[in-house]
Amino acid sequence: MFSPHARYSVTACAVAAFLFSGNASAATSPAARAPEYQVVDQWKIGGLGSWDFLTFDGARHRLFVTRGDHVDVVDTSNGNRLARLEGTKGVHGVALAPDLRRGFASDGKGNAITEFDLDSLAVVREVAIPAVNPDAILYSPRNKWLYVFNGKSQDALILDATTLAVVAKIPMPGKPEVAQDDGHGHVFVNIESEPGQIVRINAATLSIDATWTLPGCNSPTGLALDTKHSRLFSTCDDKVMAVTDAQSGRQVARIVIGNEPDSAGFDSERGIVFSSNGDGTLTIAKQDSADSYHVLQQLPTRRGARTMAVDPASGRVFVASPDLDPAPAPTPDQPHPRPVPRPDTFTVVVVGSK
Repeated sequence: MFSPHARYSVTACAVAAFLFSGNASAATSPAARAPEYQVVDQWKIGGLGSWDFLTFDGARHRLFVTRGDHVDVVDTSNGNRLARLEGTKGVHGVALAPDLRRGFASDGKGNAITEFDLDSLAVVREVAIPAVNPDAILYSPRNKWLYVFNGKSQDALILDATTLAVVAKIPMPGKPEVAQDDGHGHVFVNIESEPGQIVRINAATLSIDATWTLPGCNSPTGLALDTKHSRLFSTCDDKVMAVTDAQSGRQVARIVIGNEPDSAGFDSERGIVFSSNGDGTLTIAKQDSADSYHVLQQLPTRRGARTMAVDPASGRVFVASPDLDPAPAPTPDQPHPRPVPRPDTFTVVVVGSK
């Protein structure tokens, strides 16, 4: 999921931001500015290693945080770590299948899927897959399929989640990133290119039935979906979030966000769009209509906190990062080195509205 273009910098303060959508300007009424968000808690999880996706389990009040060689499971009622799922090799994402009482983790370095029991959190099995560098992962209850998006083989693998047998393998036009399921037989996925793209996978034909270019959006990573209004939110380089009509592929708006974004989130109950940014901010925007948005806040969180999960019931947002030391000098093997995490400083930041 990490963009090779990521550059870490510290944002000294929140900055003003505006919606770019034709000639529309940002709304300024008091009602449009509410609600206001703030950091309400911080949970120090500690430990070593990198991190990637955060996945929220509302039914069990759990947060799954991928940490390279393991997955931390956190109780979101008190911030305590409930379990540590071991043996994941370069894990990126976690997908939950509540109807199957199962969870699945994508092991990017192991080219495998780790299946675990959602109740006991015990690992059930690890299954090798015919793909390279599995990254984003998505469960679709419509067909009980697991979609696995593979960075280095640049394809999407569809697995039967009950058996983990391969249903189909679909070539992508570039490196696939985060995906969303509309619940009606279509899955959308960002393609990390310049300019960025979104492809739409048709579950009936097991093929791509639409490819849309994202004007003004390079290297899209995070993706969120507003199913009610059929709007897709892609976080991009250059402080841009692109808003796309999920039916026509037409770009309807762009929102100015923080730097180094990696995740997008949407709170349908409150009409709020989020971008978690590696520069240490959380962009919070209000949906005024399907095609109109304005930024409420650029909330300081933690430097490096570029991935997130949203609790749709409470409206809370979870981001996470350790303290970071400066990146080492570039080398031919590592032309874009990342900052170095300090041991035992990994912290989950909880954001809520006042």
